[in-house]
Amino acid sequence: MNKRPFLAAVLAAAVLSSATLAFADAAAWRIDPAHSEALFSIRHIFTKVQGRFNDIGGTIQFDDKDLSKSTVDVTIKSASVFTNNERRDNHLRSADFFNSEKDSIITFKSTKVIPAADKKFKVEGDLTMRGMTKPVTLDVEFLGSGAWGMGGQVRGIKAGWMATTRVNRQDFGVSWNKTLDQGGTYLGDDVDITLNIEADKQDAAQPAAPPKK
Repeated sequence: MNKRPFLAAVLAAAVLSSATLAFADAAAWRIDPAHSEALFSIRHIFTKVQGRFNDIGGTIQFDDKDLSKSTVDVTIKSASVFTNNERRDNHLRSADFFNSEKDSIITFKSTKVIPAADKKFKVEGDLTMRGMTKPVTLDVEFLGSGAWGMGGQVRGIKAGWMATTRVNRQDFGVSWNKTLDQGGTYLGDDVDITLNIEADKQDAAQPAAPPKK
């Protein structure tokens, strides 16, 4: 019997276990743009139309023992908006909506983290869009953290969060609309936002990379 594969599996399991315990301490995390998404939903006449931004990045300082020491810094490129309709996406990039040519970056920077029940908490912060900054509160759930690997090799430590909030687009100067002949408006003002975040733990000897500009 070849003992090498068995020993490799045992060693990998030991490393995974110790790495899983390590995440409990305060740590810096870098958002993984390939496995994270910023989604939004807005009323269109009678239904809801959804979209997303394909370019999201940023950093998280997460301390599950003292959430007050945690911070969040998220950046989104407004031109990366995607609703599966090219004509609509181009309109959303225009000055009627995100004004991407002039205001290319949407940012959220936390100012306070408030613990709630179980693994849920609230993150207060400043949302900046179209050059306007307004206070926003995110309802956040910590989904877990731990080491991951394949083929008996540990690749790193990841963590996941889901955050939701609702904003009024008028607060950011996004006022474009049309009145329907039957009454009412083409678009609603309330926008529901969901952030699904997967992040990689950063080595203490290697500070987290700054958000992309």
